[in-house]
Amino acid sequence: MWIPAYVALGSNLDDPLSQLRQALAAMADLPGTAAHRASPFYQSVPLGGLSQPNYVNAVAGFLTTSSAAELLAQLLQLEASLGRVRDAVRWAPRRIDLDLLVYGAQRIDVPGLTVPHPGIVSRNFVLYPLVDVAPGLEIPGLGPASRLRAAVGTAGLQRMT
Repeated sequence: MWIPAYVALGSNLDDPLSQLRQALAAMADLPGTAAHRASPFYQSVPLGGLSQPNYVNAVAGFLTTSSAAELLAQLLQLEASLGRVRDAVRWAPRRIDLDLLVYGAQRIDVPGLTVPHPGIVSRNFVLYPLVDVAPGLEIPGLGPASRLRAAVGTAGLQRMT
């Protein structure tokens, strides 16, 4: 069965636009996926107060036959293949970051996997591109993505042309 999935992408190292384009191209080749859509790119200020470059963010939406756990494993493998090095420092600069945001109508909370993504409600750099890809999306347990987007505002966020 095909399940709609939405993934946030972010990068602030090594030519972030190129990193996101490579990740989007690689995601289109993930097994058991189809009907890929990508949002416009957004520039955002980093979280956490560390001195680092601004991020470039986007969201990809697609259909998948993989389970949420399988899809997460594929995304983590893709990050590693694109040069992601996991740092113990939270919100450290990164070459690529792929976060599973929404997986169908499912709510999942198991070790290593929480869907919808726990930060989704407060992150404008996730909600703005998510609504660009899926304007009518209902986020399980949270409500319409467009309503959540309206509540976060645009501080520190700029759509790129």
